[in-house]
Amino acid sequence: MSRPQHRPDPLASPFSLDNEDRYLRWREQKLLDYPETLGDLLVEINDPRTLSESEHTALLQLCRKANMALYFSKTGTDPDPEIPLSLGRRFGLHELNHNWLADESGLTSLTVRDEGVRQNYIPYTNRAINWHTDGYYNAPNRQIRALNLHVVQQAATGGHNALLDHELAYILLRDKNPEYIRALMNPRIMTIPARIDEGGTVARPAVAGPVFSILPSGDLHMRYTIRVNNVMWADDPLSRDALAYLEEVLHSDSPYIFRGRLESGMGLISNNVLHDRAAFTDDAAHKRHYYRARYFDRLAGTSIADTYTL
Repeated sequence: MSRPQHRPDPLASPFSLDNEDRYLRWREQKLLDYPETLGDLLVEINDPRTLSESEHTALLQLCRKANMALYFSKTGTDPDPEIPLSLGRRFGLHELNHNWLADESGLTSLTVRDEGVRQNYIPYTNRAINWHTDGYYNAPNRQIRALNLHVVQQAATGGHNALLDHELAYILLRDKNPEYIRALMNPRIMTIPARIDEGGTVARPAVAGPVFSILPSGDLHMRYTIRVNNVMWADDPLSRDALAYLEEVLHSDSPYIFRGRLESGMGLISNNVLHDRAAFTDDAAHKRHYYRARYFDRLAGTSIADTYTL
């Protein structure tokens, strides 16, 4: 379903460069008691299909603070797709992105494929995936605003993830140079060329857009990939400097970057935060299988209006 396009009032959001006072008030509240370790993001729950009120509240509070939360459930290697789907619905997520490689349920089973079209795409291999937000190549009216992952089976070795709240990336960039934000909000800074199928048909047209944008709710959205192949970036000095500094942050030991490995029964719920994936190795008993759910809506109850007094 296509989303209607609205123009947000620039003064309504702390992410507008025209509202320094509001940004500083938001920044102070955002950084107060911000999680310090991966464990600070983790909530133990029983079953995502029947989340209790206290479990929901604990996860919601983390998502309001960090745009993400991790859970450890008792479902183990149960492959029931209702585990992540039920959890998504509990957080008001209904606009599931049924992408062309998704399962019948709308979820995507991320596991190594040695045949068929999927073997040509990195998520279906055991190779590392560098920093990105999901759906960065989607059209403006089909942006991925929430990303959930659920682990059915972890690999024998490897497969660690790094996570960074995109609002923290924004803070680090704006504190360094506010003009970096202006460059990254340029609606032409990042272009994904058209995808052409084997028959020469345009399967997806070229898509241009900003890295940072402000949603009608006043919340921040980020569209990004660190990859250099098949991405065309604006080639002016300010854009190059802004992108170089963002890459420097992502390759740093910033305390705001959380690193770890999820195990069977664990998962991530998020407003499509920045993330990566390390390479991994399967064996006969441990064939990595993640469910990925991409949504066009954000986690309910996590907007700045729900969270901050500005």
